[in-house]
Amino acid sequence: MSAPSGLLDPRRKGSITGRALVLAVVLVILAVTLAVPIKSWFAQRAQISGLEADVAAAQAQVDSLKLQKERWADPAFVAAEARRRLHFVLPGEVGYVTLGVDGQPLDGTGLGVTPNPSWYTSLYGALQQADRATGAQ
Repeated sequence: MSAPSGLLDPRRKGSITGRALVLAVVLVILAVTLAVPIKSWFAQRAQISGLEADVAAAQAQVDSLKLQKERWADPAFVAAEARRRLHFVLPGEVGYVTLGVDGQPLDGTGLGVTPNPSWYTSLYGALQQADRATGAQ
């Protein structure tokens, strides 16, 4: 019995065969070909996840607004809000406002109410501030 010629041939040891080279080239081409679609697939999955999070946040906001709409449909809630916000009183009741140390009305939490100034008050304040800035120079 003779040994196969490839086992005893010192030249064949460690050398790359033609088949192995072709297989390596095919695998590299396959990896390069699949890299771009796989990268876009992962990018699209990330985008879909982000959009699903946006949809969930929008749905939570819609649910909150529906709840608020239902609350405003209740006449008792509307009356309570009118009493709280606008200081409405029913006939026969006496209304009062608690004033703080600075003379400003207090809201229900004990913190001072900061009313929104009208546009002309804001404009006049801006003009006074600009006048003080130019007068200081």
